[in-house]
Amino acid sequence: MSSLRQVALSLIAFTFFAGGPVTVGADQESFAEAFRNVPMPDGFRVEASQEGPVFANASGMTLYKWPQHKLRNGYSGEPPGSPACYDDVLTVSAGLMSPYPPGISLPHLNKRKSCVDLWNPVTPAEGAQDIGDWTIVERRDGSLQWAYDEQPLYTSVKDQQPGDVLGGTRRRFGGDAPAKRVPVGPPSLHPPGFSIRNSFNGRMLATERGESIYSYDGDTADSSSCRSTCLAKWKPVLGPSLAREQGEWSLLERSPGERQWVFRGKPLYTYVLDSRTWSQKGSDETGWNNVFTQVADAYPSSFKPQHSIVGDVLANSQGKTVYIYNCGEDSQDQLGCDHPTETQIYRLAMCGAGDPERCLEYWPYVLAGENEQAVNRTWSIVWIDRYTGRFADPEQEGALRVWAYRDRPVYTFAGDKSPGDVYGGGTGEWRGQRNGLKAIMLRDDFFGGTL
Repeated sequence: MSSLRQVALSLIAFTFFAGGPVTVGADQESFAEAFRNVPMPDGFRVEASQEGPVFANASGMTLYKWPQHKLRNGYSGEPPGSPACYDDVLTVSAGLMSPYPPGISLPHLNKRKSCVDLWNPVTPAEGAQDIGDWTIVERRDGSLQWAYDEQPLYTSVKDQQPGDVLGGTRRRFGGDAPAKRVPVGPPSLHPPGFSIRNSFNGRMLATERGESIYSYDGDTADSSSCRSTCLAKWKPVLGPSLAREQGEWSLLERSPGERQWVFRGKPLYTYVLDSRTWSQKGSDETGWNNVFTQVADAYPSSFKPQHSIVGDVLANSQGKTVYIYNCGEDSQDQLGCDHPTETQIYRLAMCGAGDPERCLEYWPYVLAGENEQAVNRTWSIVWIDRYTGRFADPEQEGALRVWAYRDRPVYTFAGDKSPGDVYGGGTGEWRGQRNGLKAIMLRDDFFGGTL
């Protein structure tokens, strides 16, 4: 991790917006990922975010889609071209996520919000026309809404600043996880044969088949140190005969007719001993690193990597594993319940059988030190009411000053006694994906998506 962040700090990256190149400062500890310019309607733009380049409205608020997702007992989300987020206030569960049946009353009906209270449909200006992959779809009341690649578009009430992506993620979750809202953006600017996957550490470069890609510290843009016996483990990523240099991408001629792809001055390789897609075993080799088109914001300096039986986890200064809470309602509109502005009834039931004091005992918040300050938007310091779990005023009696990841508080587990313990991992429903807590993994190639 330290070598990765040193590399990030030593470089300046460029991305190309409609108005020209934009430089991202090294103090952000993140590259801005280059993207392909695509046609956009008037009033929209592209913003750099922790999820990569995203489309945004004129105020810089990220646009999201809600793709249809198969659950055990049906589908949620929106099929192409068909908005499903409306102003109906739902009152009962949908029974989509086994083992719960439909028809169970949802909590706090007197305060419950509708889907459009939280997700604002993106409406076209009068006279707007389809352009490129942007189309206009009709809602059930006859009003119009923008769609991209046929998926209706929304903004999130959680996002407050340009580039915020507090409403959703591009990270993939399997099984009976709720239907996620996903930030929408232009295609990444990389040659054919490559792909990008979101991880806790940033936007990670892979082959089209999902094999992790690596670089070696001893290489330069004009020379490869991996020769002879090195090639028994490391396979150069070769460009086809028609490949051409472009932007941050160049080519290194290893031998006549054999050209290796180079990204940001480093030749690229795959690791022969990676046993499956998304494996990152190669980064365990000295001098070898995974390659990122964009590095994630730095976590607080009081946190640290910690070895555990399941891999490297994020830990507090005492080595105790840090956990994040996940929650999605079993309702047709699959509204979130993992944020302090949302109902806390599910979290309190899971962590302390409805008793806030038990929750504080078993799942204490990670408190921010008196002199600690947030340095980016991904990791913030928030004030939380210790009893309700909602945001609090700093002057409020009993308010706690805690660390938050993407606006969601983080926790430790009382059952973890020694550094590296992860006994709290997967606590809750569906291994913590539906209503529960999961360890924040610094490498998530061991058990798939883990946040």
